[in-house]
Amino acid sequence: MAAAERKPLAGAAAARRLARSCWSAFWDYETPKVIVVRNRRLGVVYRVVQLLILLYFVWYVFIVQKSYQDRETGPESSVITKVKGITSSEHKVWDVEEYVKPPEGGSVFSIITRIEVTPSQAQGTCPESVRVTNATCNSDEDCVAGELDMLGNGVRTGRCVPYYHGDSKTCEVSGWCPVEDGASVSQFLGKMAPNFTILIKNSIHYPKFKFSKGNIEIRKDGYLKHCLFDEVSHLYCPIFRLGFIVERAGENFTELAHTGGVIGVIINWDCDLDLSASDCNPKYSFRRLDPKHTPASSGYNFRFAKYYKINGSTTRTLIKAYGIRIDVIVHGQAGKFSLIPTIINLATALTSIGVGSFLCDWILLTFMNKNKVYSHKKFDKMVDTPDRGAGPGPRGSAPPQQDSTLTDPRGLAQL
Repeated sequence: MAAAERKPLAGAAAARRLARSCWSAFWDYETPKVIVVRNRRLGVVYRVVQLLILLYFVWYVFIVQKSYQDRETGPESSVITKVKGITSSEHKVWDVEEYVKPPEGGSVFSIITRIEVTPSQAQGTCPESVRVTNATCNSDEDCVAGELDMLGNGVRTGRCVPYYHGDSKTCEVSGWCPVEDGASVSQFLGKMAPNFTILIKNSIHYPKFKFSKGNIEIRKDGYLKHCLFDEVSHLYCPIFRLGFIVERAGENFTELAHTGGVIGVIINWDCDLDLSASDCNPKYSFRRLDPKHTPASSGYNFRFAKYYKINGSTTRTLIKAYGIRIDVIVHGQAGKFSLIPTIINLATALTSIGVGSFLCDWILLTFMNKNKVYSHKKFDKMVDTPDRGAGPGPRGSAPPQQDSTLTDPRGLAQL
């Protein structure tokens, strides 16, 4: 009977102790223990780490990155372009309507600098190009009638015929004849092209901050009719010479005009809206976008045809055009002071200063000669002792208390 009564009493006492410990958590306040260690080297390390963290947040986070601002990236943008100038080739004079494709004046357009013309093409039969796979032949048996090569110029008739020049033979095809290889004539248009002028009209809008701006200065004296772009004196005159763009991209104009290429005109609008609107200015940069050192993908060319009728039959002139493609790319970001990111970054800065304490504690606990003394002073070790009077007691008496001893092997003087 005594053993049976002891178990319920011990269980009730444990439950009461657990309830008291849980309830005391609501009104108990805990604070970290502070140990002052008089060590000059460690103190210097601690202050240096704190200073570096403080400099990082003050200089880089708040001054350079402006993390106290609310930000918007990728402005809404519109681009309108217009090219002016004339040039000549061996056979004719070319104006804007002929060498600019497409003519709408968008953010991507091409200026033709060299062409290969295949005149008077008509529907008929003719030798296939030698550049087409398996086009060369020795007899009709090498050509399969009705065969169609997706990279070729027509449907094969089954005949092996002499090529346009030389002693070779190719399979005959039915299509637009003669094919490009057989009768094309090259013409260079880039002689006067460096002096072409390009107007790039750009306007941007940051909807979050309701801020809009354009890259053209508003004046009524015909300013745009007699100015050219200059980063210092004519920043808001976005009229560029084609030669200037190619030169700033680091390219040779003559080589680029022969092979073609893609040049990017990058307009960057980075705006600090805590300042006045006049401090938000466009920054222009230029670079080549196609990989010129990779022969398989360098250069730029495209084909188009002009159709007309002769004696009721349709004829065309095929033009393979090499040119300089201009891609106008607009990007940027705007920022303005906001309380929320400021509070978040300040809290992060104050929290990060505690890294100095963590680093110095690690040095003390790992590398200092008296690291064990520091460990005993920093961490209090509680040793539980058995309950006194664990035997049965009178009903209603207070439950036995748990005793503990605090180990403190050495004094502060040893630090």
